[in-house]
Amino acid sequence: MRYKRYAGGDPLAPPVDIAEALDAIGEDVMAGYSPERALQEFLRRGGRDQEGLDDLARRVAEKRRELLQRHNLDGTMQQVRELLDKAVLAERGQIARDTTLDADDAMFREMQLNNLPPNTAAAVSELSSYDWRSREAREDYEQIKDLLGRELLDQRFAGMKQALESANEEDRARVNEMLGDLNELLDKHRLGEDTPEDFADFMAKHGDFFPEDPQDIDELLDSLAQRAAAAQRMLNSMTPEQRAELMELSAQAFGSPALMEALDHLDANLQSLRPGEDWSGSEQFGGGEGLGLGDGTGVLQDLAELDRLSEQLSQSYGGARLDDVDLDALARQLGDSAAVDARTLQQLEQALRDSGQLERGSDGNLRLTPKAMRQLGKALLRDVAQRMSGRQGQRDLRTAGAAGDLSGASRPWAFGDTEPWDIPRTLLNKALRRGDRLSLDDIEVQETESRTQAAVALLVDTSFSMAMDGRWVPMKRTALALHTLIRSRFRGDHLQLIGFGRAARVMEIEELTALDARWDKGTNLHHALLLANRHFRKHPNAQPVLLIVTDGEPTSHLEPDGEVWFSYPPHPLTIAYAVRELDNAGRLGAQTTFFRLGEDPGLARFVDSMARRVDGKVIAPELDDLGAAVVGSYLGSRSSGPAGGGYGDLWGGGRGWWAG
Repeated sequence: MRYKRYAGGDPLAPPVDIAEALDAIGEDVMAGYSPERALQEFLRRGGRDQEGLDDLARRVAEKRRELLQRHNLDGTMQQVRELLDKAVLAERGQIARDTTLDADDAMFREMQLNNLPPNTAAAVSELSSYDWRSREAREDYEQIKDLLGRELLDQRFAGMKQALESANEEDRARVNEMLGDLNELLDKHRLGEDTPEDFADFMAKHGDFFPEDPQDIDELLDSLAQRAAAAQRMLNSMTPEQRAELMELSAQAFGSPALMEALDHLDANLQSLRPGEDWSGSEQFGGGEGLGLGDGTGVLQDLAELDRLSEQLSQSYGGARLDDVDLDALARQLGDSAAVDARTLQQLEQALRDSGQLERGSDGNLRLTPKAMRQLGKALLRDVAQRMSGRQGQRDLRTAGAAGDLSGASRPWAFGDTEPWDIPRTLLNKALRRGDRLSLDDIEVQETESRTQAAVALLVDTSFSMAMDGRWVPMKRTALALHTLIRSRFRGDHLQLIGFGRAARVMEIEELTALDARWDKGTNLHHALLLANRHFRKHPNAQPVLLIVTDGEPTSHLEPDGEVWFSYPPHPLTIAYAVRELDNAGRLGAQTTFFRLGEDPGLARFVDSMARRVDGKVIAPELDDLGAAVVGSYLGSRSSGPAGGGYGDLWGGGRGWWAG
């Protein structure tokens, strides 16, 4: 059994809340995004208290930039130079003090030290046969060989530099033996001649050199190859002069070229067995903090890990899923909190897919389910209710039929309901729940019938100007809120949604909310009114309610042969066709309200004159009040009948205004 540190945040925390995500996804879908892209955009942005993928990717990029700007690759050479200078200085002092040396010997030694080549590696090599008079100088020089050996090993086996700091000859011999056995194992594996027992025997003998505890030879190869590839990239990142000097110095490691030969053999095996690693890359370091060979390799490994995280967080490759993000690597690079944020996003993505809010259609694309549409509509309706009640202090949205008779149906109680409780249903809910006491979730209230049915036609302008001027999403939100209200609270009413651009067509709510903004030259109010009047005639016993949302004058109409005719500026014939159909709606008894968006004077004159012809109304709301205006007008028309008045007439305060 293998254990690791828990990094999952509060284990007692509640499950992720998808409400905020669903609202955001719904907004983006109504703005024209596909549900798939809307989900991706939410995961990239994150929530109010939740970092998104873009935040995590930004932090990854910042750490990568900080590593490159802080460090350089000259750390080992700097240490070697310091030890060499210290050894030479101590030797000179010893020569000056040593009275046992004859003058010629002292002069010769001084001349050797003065004529050392400026190249550090060459100077170290030249002093390899020097007979040191100073014990301190000899120890400093031996430290150079020891340092080089430990650094070269630390490049391939993390932690070796510290582990061998006080090593003796026996320790070094054991390292050489491990390298020999490792190369022998990898040679056999490369030829396909190794067995699981070979790996087990190797780990039993040398397992303390591998604290990552690989479970098989492939795990061992992966960890060794990643580190060795980082060491090669570090070498590639050096200047040619640095690289040549380091190669020359490497022969002095532990006072023998045997270590470099074993490491070269190891690198050849690893490159052959793991060619997919990045062996040829390089980086540009520009900082002032020198890195030793081992530490530099660790930084190059960090940079490679940061690059992998950046790709995973980008989710820009085919088949990308949040499960691809390496949470352990994210915790190493950015801390546990970043891993918790990424895990929360993973859980959120999965919860959205598992909760029935998103489903994959026959075409393979994600789409909002009817359940998601209902929840989104309820949220929009709550927002509309808050706006309306905040302006008038009324709660008509919670009354299924103002002043009506009891319908015999009931519904769950919601905050603000004043209807009488349905006692039998409430007690039955408590009994089914087997609760000790009554809960708010048990309570149901009695619904009332409306006294009249309504045939409602909501005509929404879908010309490109609606999207260009930021009215696209408010229009869709309004349609969805009204649809939700009628389908959930006024089920006897008949709603038809009609979109009109160059031509008009009847739309289901799912089609309208998913409709993408497109260049549609023309505003065909005439065609939309034809469809609305056909809807009214299908329901002769219902009160016709005509609601028109537009930001432009009519510029196209339907010819008798069915062809669309367009003209800008508006042609008198186009206006005449629209007026004729509006008059027909008036004769059918339709209660008409225009919702004028924008400040165009020509549009204002047109809708004012149209409204006066049928004793209708004009509302010019601000965009965030459009939903409240349309719903309020519908409720006013519905509750008061042909005489007018009601809630809709009260919606005059706030930021919109009325014109009769």
